[in-house]
Amino acid sequence: MVPEDRREGPGADERSAQLQAAGSVREGCDTLAAQTPCGRLQSRRARIHQQINKELRMRTGAENLYRARASPQPGLPRATSNARVRETVALELSYVNSSLQLLKEELEELNCSVDTDTPDREGTTVPMIPLGLKETKELDWSTALKELISGHFGEDGASYETEIRELTNLRQAVRTPSRSESGLELLTAYYNQLCLLDARFVTPARSLGLLFQCPTQPCRYDSLTGVPAQQRALAFEKGSVLFNIGALHTQIGARQDRGCPTGTSRAAESFQRAAGAFKLLRQKFSRAPSPDMSPASLSMLEQLMAAQAQECVFEGLALPAPTAPRDCLAQLHLAQEAAQVAAQYELVHQALIQPPVCNYVPFSWTTLVHVKAKHFRSLAHYHAAVALCDSASAEAELLEQVFLGPLPPSEPRGLVLPQEYEERRKLGKAHLKRAILGQEEALRLHALGRALRRVDLLQAVLVQALQCSLTRYSELDLEDDFFEATEAPDIHPKTHRTLEVRAPSFSRVKVADIFHRLGPLSVFSAKNRWRLVGPVHVTRGEGGFGFTLRGDSPVLIAAVIPGGHAAAAGLQEGDYIVSVNGQPCKWWKHAEVVSQLKGVGDEGVSLQVVTLLPSTEQPSTGDRRPALRGLLRNQKECGWGTSVPVRASPRPLLGWGRKTKRDKTAGGLSPASQP
Repeated sequence: MVPEDRREGPGADERSAQLQAAGSVREGCDTLAAQTPCGRLQSRRARIHQQINKELRMRTGAENLYRARASPQPGLPRATSNARVRETVALELSYVNSSLQLLKEELEELNCSVDTDTPDREGTTVPMIPLGLKETKELDWSTALKELISGHFGEDGASYETEIRELTNLRQAVRTPSRSESGLELLTAYYNQLCLLDARFVTPARSLGLLFQCPTQPCRYDSLTGVPAQQRALAFEKGSVLFNIGALHTQIGARQDRGCPTGTSRAAESFQRAAGAFKLLRQKFSRAPSPDMSPASLSMLEQLMAAQAQECVFEGLALPAPTAPRDCLAQLHLAQEAAQVAAQYELVHQALIQPPVCNYVPFSWTTLVHVKAKHFRSLAHYHAAVALCDSASAEAELLEQVFLGPLPPSEPRGLVLPQEYEERRKLGKAHLKRAILGQEEALRLHALGRALRRVDLLQAVLVQALQCSLTRYSELDLEDDFFEATEAPDIHPKTHRTLEVRAPSFSRVKVADIFHRLGPLSVFSAKNRWRLVGPVHVTRGEGGFGFTLRGDSPVLIAAVIPGGHAAAAGLQEGDYIVSVNGQPCKWWKHAEVVSQLKGVGDEGVSLQVVTLLPSTEQPSTGDRRPALRGLLRNQKECGWGTSVPVRASPRPLLGWGRKTKRDKTAGGLSPASQP
């Protein structure tokens, strides 16, 4: 089980339990997360950015005034007033630039203060890089949803206060999810609800952008810089929640105890799922207004999480196993795994130093990734040196695969590994030399960063690795060694456990549509237009009511007999029955509607139906329910449990009517027969 996030204060757990018992807190919501240092730092970031924006506006105005005073203007004594104004504006510009520099330095200090996270239990493991959540303000759904329900769906929007309050409470809960599986399920449930909102209320011509028109319009803060970003689209809210799912996976993975096999496995899985979330976000969402959701940033985050997952694989192999001694083959595997981790971190470092990512990613991230690349490259040489010195001549083929990699038979080998022990000792010594130089470089890079200097655990890991290399080098260094050490070749990177990027599984969290009362999504959504007809009074004749039914939720009038009672009442083929004798039946099954119709007497039945109108957004093709295929596809992706009637073509409808007549002739009443 994933460990819960630590709360500060002796009574934090009791207060949280009391709130949950009172029913005001959803499971998976950390009620005290806003009081944590991370939440306070995010608020400070936002305030600093507001001050920076204010200073930038002042600087722009001062620059415009400075340029205007520099140009000659008739009627003004340029020698006196212009010189004085320019001097005053220059002093103001100097003051503004100094203030901007101080604010940027303060912001950099804040960005570096929460860049790394340590596991719950201390150990000699390299710190990981977690990602902060995209925080947000409160959002008032009430006015926009009520207007939409009243205007498009023709119902009283005020009667949906309970549903709107439930949606508001759910969004409030996901602002502070707990670092646990419950927190992930809470975010996933909210994402699925957003998919339902998107399917029901949003069309290409109509969006919920009106939600963002209020003066205090809500926004999402950039997780890297704290800059507020906003967009009048529900897609931005969905993308931000998906980003938070990936960020929460990184926090869970960074807090695992990687000193045991279970911890390394859980951490690797968390980082894999984080990489999958960022990959899905990069593929599905575009033109996001915040830098952390740009394609370049998401690609970098995907590479970073994949590298951290690969690092967990190496740590799992490097854990001491009492029953399995460290033979030559184990050392070779460690050398290749370390080289693989180093190669992936080198790619991440290249992505971090490229614009525009380098403009907003914290400098401590770039330094830590660079340190890790050097550290694991040195570990690869260290384990290769151990394998060289402890191996027998029969294992020379394995050594060649590590150092040279698999080469085609037609390609000649330019480097031949030594077969004698003395030659292998010298080559191992050369690898140790490269390991020592690389570890010293990693320590130097570690000392350059102010934030990394405070991470004592990282320094302890680097110092320990350097001491191991120095000790092994002293064992191989003989007094009569006067030869010039050869240059050690690079280690061929290879992993023995291929990691796959795992996309989030939204279907595992089942949710009920909050606005279920509006009716099935296949019909009652903003993508469709309909006309409410009725109540229509229909009497029973000798052959029934004169129509046949088909489908569930809602039940469809599949055919109307010409000249019958239903045709005389104005019912048409393709209408959906939404009320029987005043009882709403949008969600009734076919058998329930048939049963109600059978129970009426000679007085007849009062029906309300909706007639779908041709879509104004797309040309009509005979399908009275446009965008149904897209809805079905979205429901499968999100795992909704909504029953959706399948639209039948004219040919199956006619065949179904003939089957009904055969059943009636046989004396049995089929569920799909005429009522």
